[in-house]
Amino acid sequence: MAEEKKGFFKRLVAGLSKTRDNIVSGMDAIFTGFSKIDEDFYEELEEILIMGDIGVRTTEKILDHLREEVSDRHIKEPSECRQLLIDSIREQMQVGEDDYAFENRRSVILIVGVNGVGKTTTIGKLAGKFKNQGKKVVIAAADTFRAAAGEQLSVWANRAGVDMIGGQEGADPASIVYDAVQSAKARNADILLCDTAGRLHNKKNLMEELKKIYRVIEREYPEAYLETLVVLDGTTGQNAMAQAKQFQEAAHITGIVLTKLDGTAKGGIAVAIQSEMGIPVKYIGVGETIDDLEKFDPDQFVNALFNTEG
Repeated sequence: MAEEKKGFFKRLVAGLSKTRDNIVSGMDAIFTGFSKIDEDFYEELEEILIMGDIGVRTTEKILDHLREEVSDRHIKEPSECRQLLIDSIREQMQVGEDDYAFENRRSVILIVGVNGVGKTTTIGKLAGKFKNQGKKVVIAAADTFRAAAGEQLSVWANRAGVDMIGGQEGADPASIVYDAVQSAKARNADILLCDTAGRLHNKKNLMEELKKIYRVIEREYPEAYLETLVVLDGTTGQNAMAQAKQFQEAAHITGIVLTKLDGTAKGGIAVAIQSEMGIPVKYIGVGETIDDLEKFDPDQFVNALFNTEG
């Protein structure tokens, strides 16, 4: 397990290289280029962080914290601010102990997100992950809107070695979830993973559909813990934040999965989303294989971003 973690950390360091170039090199130039800590110094830092997709509000929080520390500790040297800034960024991203309660309980995990963000792949990877932990997993293919969504999901279900219910184009998503719940109960499954249609441009329909799905789960499976994860594409930066906010209006979002963090310069969005929305990033993806989705570890992320061992 430690080896696996180490391997993922290496991939994360490599995957965040563009984000690192985008944020860290600019920050380091400020720490070494300024001879004193003044307003110009803070303004330059602010610009780097905002340009790095850390977002305006989060940047303000990070810099307010930095100003306090500088004042409390009577720091005079800009170079001494580097570690303080890293710690401040880390603080914005802490995940609570009970945020993963659903992994060890009888759970229904509803996966939402627009098409093209890696939703199907995420479901396949999560199914594989839980199966490897010895859990019994059922997948509900309730995205009946997108052509071939069911086929794609069934490939992942086979790869992970888990059962899949549904997948017929045009079927009623809530009725597929109903069938999947009955199947999960009959098989005494630990986890039911539900795919859903990802159309945001028609938000009213999406909301109605999700409400129906929630009702079915609450009525038919009250003993199950309900987790709703929104999948966001890390390469879209601030756009991912806008999507998360829209889904938050339609669903009871309890966590975020951030995919495609490898090869993007917009990895700072991981800090922004968690800090601004108050919803934890729970998993991150840095590649295509089944092992490339890992639980989000803020310390690991910040260490990888700044390429430090902690």
